[in-house]
Amino acid sequence: MSDIKYILGSFGDPDEMMHGIEKLQENNISIYDVYTPMPIHGIEAKLGIKRSRIDIAAFCFGITGTCCAFALIYFCAVIDWRVNIGGKPSFALPDFIPIMFELTVLFCAFGMVLTYYASTHLFPGRAPRVMDLRATDDRFVIAVDAKDNAAHTVIDGLLKDAGALEVKYNERKYISYE
Repeated sequence: MSDIKYILGSFGDPDEMMHGIEKLQENNISIYDVYTPMPIHGIEAKLGIKRSRIDIAAFCFGITGTCCAFALIYFCAVIDWRVNIGGKPSFALPDFIPIMFELTVLFCAFGMVLTYYASTHLFPGRAPRVMDLRATDDRFVIAVDAKDNAAHTVIDGLLKDAGALEVKYNERKYISYE
């Protein structure tokens, strides 16, 4: 059993990288991930990445904040410490809208930060895992899982035919910034 975990094709141009993705997909080779130094329009559709559901999470966190604010205000103003000020009602909703809005934003912001960390596995204090350091600077890298695809020479040839500047075999270790 070899120690090769990923086959990395490094490209200098995004169009060549897109061509490399097409060639790999035509030969039914699964792509683990693609690393680019900038966003590329249409790459999510080409890789088959599903639409993010992060907006649903934001809505749920916002509703939770609104409900918590409403419950806290109602408990404090009506149940626990009812104050009669000039015969006005204890729970006048327009007075508490700014507080409910602020707690909605607060819950949504903190919830989205936690959701982002959970979905990307980027918890504070964790060393980043980088396949190729040049992928954050000037290279476009296609990572192919070597375990799922046994024909390493075929993948090597396809990547070079698509215009890869170099093809590397990444072992079981990760480069870290420690």
